[in-house]
Amino acid sequence: MLARVFSAIERFIFPQFPRQFPALAVAGVDNRLERSEQGSGLWESLKNTLEDAIVWAVPKSRRTVEKRMMRKFGSPEKPKLLQVKTHLKICITCGHHYEVGVLCPHCYNRVRKETKQMQEEIKQNLGLKPIEQDVIVLYEGEKLQGATAEMWQGKRIVEMKRPRPAWFSKNLMEKTTQPPATTKEVKPTDLG
Repeated sequence: MLARVFSAIERFIFPQFPRQFPALAVAGVDNRLERSEQGSGLWESLKNTLEDAIVWAVPKSRRTVEKRMMRKFGSPEKPKLLQVKTHLKICITCGHHYEVGVLCPHCYNRVRKETKQMQEEIKQNLGLKPIEQDVIVLYEGEKLQGATAEMWQGKRIVEMKRPRPAWFSKNLMEKTTQPPATTKEVKPTDLG
């Protein structure tokens, strides 16, 4: 009966773990051992064992603010020096600095703002209806290229009332005409 109660408690405390943890147990101590001199030492050792076993790998006291600051910045006599960042690059488009492996944040914000304005213009002109057709964005002074009307048939045209930014290439908005690659090998070019 008692074993079933403890197994239910174990399942409640550790529901997601397999049974590879120390099982809960009750140590029954005879009253005669408590009365004898030997028993008091046994009871104390059992009590100390249970107290130590419940709290595993927990610091006994909190780190003080002084020690935390010392670990972070060093002492006034021996301060930790700031390290120079060597993985910075300069953007060739805008001249701002950025970390290697990420996009230039300044250029990214410009593109984000332009995209947001395009989305608002599309929302004003076309509404919130589902768009099953291609949407073509034309800036001020641009015309539809192509002699045939069939090419533009079924496409929605949204006109922006300002000139196209110099960095925003028109080719970025066109779909690719090349078929996807069949191999995963990358061959270097321009080797001489």
